Amino acid sequence: MKYKILVVDDDKELVKMLCSYFNMKQYETITATDGMEALNKIKMKPDIILLDINMPRMDGIEVCRLIRSKVLCPILFLTARVDEDDKINGLLSGGDDYITKPFSLRELEARIVTNIKREERHQQKTEYRFMDEMLIDYSEKIVAIAGHKMEFTKIEYQIIEFLSMHPGQVFDKERIYAQVCGYDAEGDSRTITELVRRIRKKIADYSEKEYIETVWGIGYRWKK
Repeated sequence: MKYKILVVDDDKELVKMLCSYFNMKQYETITATDGMEALNKIKMKPDIILLDINMPRMDGIEVCRLIRSKVLCPILFLTARVDEDDKINGLLSGGDDYITKPFSLRELEARIVTNIKREERHQQKTEYRFMDEMLIDYSEKIVAIAGHKMEFTKIEYQIIEFLSMHPGQVFDKERIYAQVCGYDAEGDSRTITELVRRIRKKIADYSEKEYIETVWGIGYRWKK
């Protein structure tokens, strides 16, 4: 999987170096050179944010406070400050980790991987998920959009549950059918096409977002 990193720092040479390194390592990079620009870039849904503390217009701690309620991804502070109070304030503002400048690129990458994997484990363990205006409660088997509880058949819900628990992963119709009906079930995997059509129609009554994406010639995936 290609992870997406948002790099926020007013040091353009450092940003250029980080992008060059992580692009070479097959990461996707997004950049912002100040806090205001960072607020606009979070809509690109990064997997982790590297956030400099000491920036003009708006410092990193204030940026973190403003975006923490809007993103679930880890936020790793890049800081030249070594004062303990600064580190504590960064973590209390919603940061997940910090690394002090100057730093080793290998250590930074190790911290990035550690934080992303930790977040993935947390997401896998959660009993519910928010995705834009949709809430899925896996323990109660409830799907709601903008506060409206949706009505799905058992198999429709099972398709939603299976795909949403593996966002971004493509599954062919045979695999989806086997997952929700059982590997030894009698029937036709083409049924999945109609079930997905019905799910989309019900969702479209309350949302313009397309949650289940068709991957032509392969199958379906839940949009991240």
